[in-house]
Amino acid sequence: MANVIEFTEANFDEEVLQSSSPTLVDFWAPWCGPCRQLMPVIEQLATENAGAKVGKVNTDENQGLAIKYGADALPTLIVFKDGQAVQRFRGVQPKARLQEALDEAGA
Repeated sequence: MANVIEFTEANFDEEVLQSSSPTLVDFWAPWCGPCRQLMPVIEQLATENAGAKVGKVNTDENQGLAIKYGADALPTLIVFKDGQAVQRFRGVQPKARLQEALDEAGA
């Protein structure tokens, strides 16, 4: 999981909102079965997309971010481009769909 960034309330602005790279953020929780099911896909996307950032927000530890970005169902995945949320997904998504979203954001 070396390529997957752990986004927190402390680094979210710098790592996501101020980033010039398209960024996929996976809002997840350790107790969420579908979130664990999605982990290998997130890891693959991080490895295969050198021009993008791919990371996760543990909603148990970063509830403020979950509330701010409406991650009321897990997993919630949001693609950011130039500091703006440009695509949002709820629930487990196929890798191809997430890759397409990153590509559309310029990855």
